[in-house]
Amino acid sequence: MRKHFWAGVGAAVVSAALVIAGPAMAEGVKLDADRDSVLVKHEGRMVEITRNQDPDHLVDPMWAKTSRPCPPFCIEPMVVVEGVGGIEEVELFNFMVEKVNRDTGVIIDARLADWYERGTIPGSINIPFTVFQRETGDPMLVKALTFLGAKPRGEVGTFERLVDNWFGSGDKSEQWDFSAAKEVVLWCNGPWCGQSPHAIRALAKLGYPLNRMHYYRGGMQMWQILGLTTVVPDPKNMLFADVRGGE
Repeated sequence: MRKHFWAGVGAAVVSAALVIAGPAMAEGVKLDADRDSVLVKHEGRMVEITRNQDPDHLVDPMWAKTSRPCPPFCIEPMVVVEGVGGIEEVELFNFMVEKVNRDTGVIIDARLADWYERGTIPGSINIPFTVFQRETGDPMLVKALTFLGAKPRGEVGTFERLVDNWFGSGDKSEQWDFSAAKEVVLWCNGPWCGQSPHAIRALAKLGYPLNRMHYYRGGMQMWQILGLTTVVPDPKNMLFADVRGGE
């Protein structure tokens, strides 16, 4: 009788343990401690971002490569320009929900079009870094900055310049009014990629407010390593399809 009693107790304990463990195992691979997925607006539709649920899945060899010639593919600092903060994946998820979906923020894939066409992070708009490096007044630069909410100022008089210097918020340059410019996140291929750092430096030089720029240094490489959703963009929706070549 005693053997049967303890055998029954043992079976009950094992069954209880399986019941407790069951839901945890069923949860799969979540985005973070609180979310299975997030939705982000991309090309007029909502895209669900999740992690790959296959425990045997391996990253594409293209994104598993560890060594590239430096220069030009040198490890970039987290702080590209003083005043521009770095973010990681969880902060990017939050930016998608709180900014992109409300049309107050833009995620910029700063890579050249060749890279963008192979796949991008959902919610991203492709504005290649070379666009921001163009001369003042260049139609492509004007198109990009206008898209981000900036306004050309035209000729600035002496009195207006003095008022800006004394009482302004720092959101205006000689050529551009950034008062209504959107908050942006810039990214490229990964910590070794210089395309988004080039874009950030160029935007800072143009006068874009530093506190409205964020740098996702992990880029596509870290996004792929974490098994996160990517999308292939529709070429018809590309703003700068002709900007190609380079890194």
